[in-house]
Amino acid sequence: MLESDKHISVLLNESIDGLALKPDGCYIDCTFGRGGHSRKILEQLGPNGRLIAFDLDPQAITWSKSFIDDDRFEIIHSNFSDIEEKIAEKNLVGQIDGVLMDLGVSSPQLDEAERGFSFMREGPLDMRMNNQVGQSAADWLASAEESEIAFVLKEYGEERFARKIARAIVHDRTNTPFTTTRQLASLLERIIKKKEPGKHPATRTFQAVRIQVNGELEAIKKALEGALTVLAHQGRLSVISFHSLEDRLVKRFFNQHSKPPAIPRGLPIMDSELNKNISLKLVSKAIKPSESEIQANPRSRSSVLRVAARIRE
Repeated sequence: MLESDKHISVLLNESIDGLALKPDGCYIDCTFGRGGHSRKILEQLGPNGRLIAFDLDPQAITWSKSFIDDDRFEIIHSNFSDIEEKIAEKNLVGQIDGVLMDLGVSSPQLDEAERGFSFMREGPLDMRMNNQVGQSAADWLASAEESEIAFVLKEYGEERFARKIARAIVHDRTNTPFTTTRQLASLLERIIKKKEPGKHPATRTFQAVRIQVNGELEAIKKALEGALTVLAHQGRLSVISFHSLEDRLVKRFFNQHSKPPAIPRGLPIMDSELNKNISLKLVSKAIKPSESEIQANPRSRSSVLRVAARIRE
C-alpha cells in the first residue's frame, strides 16, 4: 500500500467545490500533507493552470517530489504562515484565485509511531511537524514550569484536569523524564478517572502539547491574514478545521472581515463608509461531513469547512 493510500482527505469534494476552480487559475494548497486535495485540484486545472503547495513536514516534501510529476505544480518547504512572504517573492500577490487550508494532522503523521503524535502507539515524544528543527514535546515537558503546562493544557486542550495533570508531570519528571508517547499517555490514564464517552483520556493533552510545540494557533492567524493579502478579487478561501479552537479562529476571522464594525447608534456614518473595510464575503454556512464520510473515515467527524470570497475595491 502506498503511503498516500493511508490518508483519506476530509471534505475533499466540498472544499474543492468551495474554490470555484477556473481551469487557468492559480491556486494554493497551504497544507499539502499527502496531496489528496492537491491532486484533486490538478485534475480540474487546464494546461495553463498553476498550483503552489506548502508543507512544513520534510516527509511530505519528499513524497510530493516522488509521486507528483506535473509542470503545473510546485511545493514550498515552509510553514503556511509564510504564505504572504513566499507569494510576494513570486510577484503573485493579488493574483491568487483560491487558497485551501486543511488544518488537520495528516494520517501518516498520526500513524507513524516515530513521529510521536499518537498516544496509541509507542514512540519518541516528539510531535514536531518539522522534526528537524525546534523543541520537541519531550524537551518542552522537561523544562516548562508547572503553571505554563497547566495553562497550555487548559487553553489549547480545554482539559478540565489541567492543573492536576501539570502537577503530576512535574512530580514524575524529576525521577523519570517523559521521553515516549505511551509514558505520557499512561500518566494521563492514571490521572483522569472520569472518562469522556468515545474519547481517550490522553486526547486533550496530546492536542494541547502538539499545538504548543508547533505554534499552531499563531501560524493559523498569520496564514489567514496572508491569504487575504494574496487573493485576487473574488478569489476563494476554503478552510477545514478539526477542533473548536481552530474553527473559532477561522469563524472569528471570517466574521471580522465580512461584517462592518459595531458603531454606536446615532453616529452620522454612511453605509459606504461602514462597508469600505469589508474584504470577505461568506459563500456558505459551515459545512460538516456527511454520515457516510464519517463512517468511512471516523477522523472526519469533528471537521468543519468554511468558505469565503475575497472582495477587493
